[in-house]
Amino acid sequence: MRLNKINSKFIIKAALLVGFISFNLSNAQEIIEDDVPQVEKPKDSVVGNKSRIKADGVAAVVGDFIILESDLDREIAQLKSQGADLNEITRCELFGSLLESKLYAHQAIQDSVIVNELFIQSRTEQQIQGILAQTKGDMEGLLKFYKKDSEQALRDEMYEINKNGYLAQEMQTKVTGDIEVTPEEVRTFFNEIPKDERPTFGTELKLAQIVVIPEVTEQAKQDVIDKLKGFKTDIQENGSSFTTKVLFYTEDTGSKATGGKYTLNRKQPRMVKEFRDVAFSMQEGEISEPFETDFGYHIILLEKIRGQEYDVRHILIRPELSQEAIKKAKDEIDEVRQKIEDGTLTFEQAAREFSDEKETKYEGGQLTNPTTQDFNFELTRMEPELYSQIQDLKDGELSEVLQDEDRVNRIKFKILTVTDRIDDHEADFAKDYLKIKNLALQDKQIKAVEKWQKETIVDTYIKINGEYRDCDFQSNWLKK
Repeated sequence: MRLNKINSKFIIKAALLVGFISFNLSNAQEIIEDDVPQVEKPKDSVVGNKSRIKADGVAAVVGDFIILESDLDREIAQLKSQGADLNEITRCELFGSLLESKLYAHQAIQDSVIVNELFIQSRTEQQIQGILAQTKGDMEGLLKFYKKDSEQALRDEMYEINKNGYLAQEMQTKVTGDIEVTPEEVRTFFNEIPKDERPTFGTELKLAQIVVIPEVTEQAKQDVIDKLKGFKTDIQENGSSFTTKVLFYTEDTGSKATGGKYTLNRKQPRMVKEFRDVAFSMQEGEISEPFETDFGYHIILLEKIRGQEYDVRHILIRPELSQEAIKKAKDEIDEVRQKIEDGTLTFEQAAREFSDEKETKYEGGQLTNPTTQDFNFELTRMEPELYSQIQDLKDGELSEVLQDEDRVNRIKFKILTVTDRIDDHEADFAKDYLKIKNLALQDKQIKAVEKWQKETIVDTYIKINGEYRDCDFQSNWLKK
């Protein structure tokens, strides 16, 4: 089916830009200076019960970059480890996508795409610290595992991987980033799909929920503020380690492994506004007073200012919830549920009046699908946790009161309902407009990429070696 091919192409292309998206040291590529690198020492390979030797030679050269024989195997292994389904994708197609990522990176260099050196350095440092946290600081073991002679050699190679991935991603954005589709283009795209090839969308549900969150007492908030102030005093007056306190006390699991470290950039919003405002108002070496965000209370240590980038460490603590507050919230949502069951309130009315979830209460509790930005959730693609909560619900039926949590709230109570159910159906232009628009956009982007590739391949030195010369590539990599 045409639409399935479109989706497969984009999944592969996105996943193979792994140099920047995820660190995979085995996929390092070197920039060629003059000569093509010599074949590496043979490596053992086992096929069935027989052992053989396979030389890791050069499979392709794209501009300034090489692709080794082993690189594709490593890419396939990484894609599988990330859960990608490669059953209907050939090795030649994957190799073509690898060629494309190198073409992006090469052309980015030719077009003098500006590299954010500080950002890449920061990312490399975060990666090293993250890996060390998992190996309990064993740098020697890390170097042995990655077959590097020194820490600097490891850093240099990680930096080069991140840099090349960054270039490829920036170039891809340059090619497709400004592409949009008009309503008329969406209509034309849909009408040109033969009726027997139109996609079938699976069962979809519209869901609504009411959320009641236990209220934190003022005393609990003050206790946290006092605790954080105590940390600050202990560090400043007694020489205690900020990083050690992070490891013992922070509730930010995302940064705990790196000692609470984040790198903020004035031009690239990453943290919530309150966090950024505090960080950007500080001086190097300063520790902030406790301040509040939706996630809890923080103190920040500003370690280093590097131009537009700020290296900070922080400690996050969330106020404790009293059993009384938890019981009060549970009793409230039980009462709300009973009123809906009795017909005293509709679900929509109850959501607007009682729900503590700002994102949904003014929509009558209606949930928005974060992927499609509409109200429909495809049953087979629903997050497992949400699916388990609604799988047995009939239309209009209320769930039991559920206890849940999220990044902001350690405890919240909610009730769910299915407001509409759409069974399996062939794509309908009116009902499925947003999905069809997304497919039309993908189709237009693919055509732009194909045009860019056709023109760029002609002007780029490309050499394909060995078995890959027999591939039937969609792009003219062999320049026949």
